Amino acid sequence: MGRFFVKRVLMACMTVLLVAVVTFFLMNAIPGNPWLSEKTPPQATIDALNAKYGLDQPLPVQLAKYLGNVLRGDFGVSIKMMKNYPVRNIILEMFPVSARIGIIALIWAVLAGIPLGCLAAYHRGKAADSILRVVSTLGVATPQFVIAVVFMVLFTMGGVFPILPNTFDLANWQSYLLPCFALGLYPMCYTARQTRSSMLDALGQDYIRTARAKGLPVGRIIFKHALRNALIPVITYLGPLTAFVLSGGFVVEKVFSVPGLGRYFTQSILNRDYPVIMGTTIFLATFIIVMNLVVDILYRVVDPRIDIAKGGN
Repeated sequence: MGRFFVKRVLMACMTVLLVAVVTFFLMNAIPGNPWLSEKTPPQATIDALNAKYGLDQPLPVQLAKYLGNVLRGDFGVSIKMMKNYPVRNIILEMFPVSARIGIIALIWAVLAGIPLGCLAAYHRGKAADSILRVVSTLGVATPQFVIAVVFMVLFTMGGVFPILPNTFDLANWQSYLLPCFALGLYPMCYTARQTRSSMLDALGQDYIRTARAKGLPVGRIIFKHALRNALIPVITYLGPLTAFVLSGGFVVEKVFSVPGLGRYFTQSILNRDYPVIMGTTIFLATFIIVMNLVVDILYRVVDPRIDIAKGGN
């Protein structure tokens, strides 16, 4: 067990390092610099700004200095959007907003997706199964920005059914409904599809046929006996999904003007705010890696037959 965790932590650190290096060089490969705008400053001003933030140094030197600061917990300061404001504070202030919406979206997606997938598998080939497959396919295939825009047009003030506010307010619970539903629709549909597929395999096992022969209630057969084994592939998907949803959907936050980390990250890319891009990327990458490690632990909880010391194989 101990060797497994040490190995995973080392792999996680190497992955985060690789993400940081690749992101750094990709950003600097784009032509231009952060100071270019509609009113481009004189070259002397640009040179002074580059010298102030260390952008005039060779790329390997910039990268080495940045990685050294990251090891000390310093992601630098914003150079354009919130000048000289620490990136670490930006993440700490904006991530809770994204996480709040993501938690609500994840809860309803899991609570709806798993039972629907179970019922569809049990009623395979019937009307309930057909309806779920159509709805889940549409939910998975439709881009998230389309869903968000449709909800905005239909249900916000000035829309077809003006029942919800069209501006986001952290203190108003109604403001959370559309962003959370739009963010959770894709995971709900995908979870339902994956649960259905896993349940179909589990329901064909001998122990399920024995349970049916004994006359056990349908609910007990599905949710107690079959679901336990069918959850393993679902948990595999829920690990990275949780990291994505809690980080906030970039498009959803942009459409509904949610002041979260996803929206700010998108703006930082458009403005080429290098420290914000790097800090947010490393934070999100670390978050995803941690969630994958949690998934490996949940494997053992769901199915004790899995040997976690061998990496779950």
